[in-house]
Amino acid sequence: MTRPLRIEFSGALYHVTSHGDRREDIYLDDDDRLNWLEVLGIVCKRFNWVVHAYCLMSNHYHLVMETPDGNLSVGMRHLNGQYPQNFNRLHGVVGHLFQGRFKAVLVQKEAHLLELARYVVRNPIHPS
Repeated sequence: MTRPLRIEFSGALYHVTSHGDRREDIYLDDDDRLNWLEVLGIVCKRFNWVVHAYCLMSNHYHLVMETPDGNLSVGMRHLNGQYPQNFNRLHGVVGHLFQGRFKAVLVQKEAHLLELARYVVRNPIHPS
């Protein structure tokens, strides 16, 4: 069975998450977090993304982001491809860092956006 196509269009707003393989940590220290943020910055510039909120947890991350050019998948391929390469090289390990595909939920209503923003920024304090 094939995967369903992602809904991608110009100006779309998403809640994106990606989890560590086997629920393992994807950041071992602050240098890893900074590296991830650097890669995200490159992706935002290259693919014209707008990040409205983000949260880095030990074994996953959340992004509330907009794609003015409707290019979520190509940008996520770069983010979830480049960061693991950097991580593996820096830590002398091999293999997958992320568990399967990223999850992206289309945000369609302002009320959903408000609740989502609250959830993302409060996640480190009150994880669900």
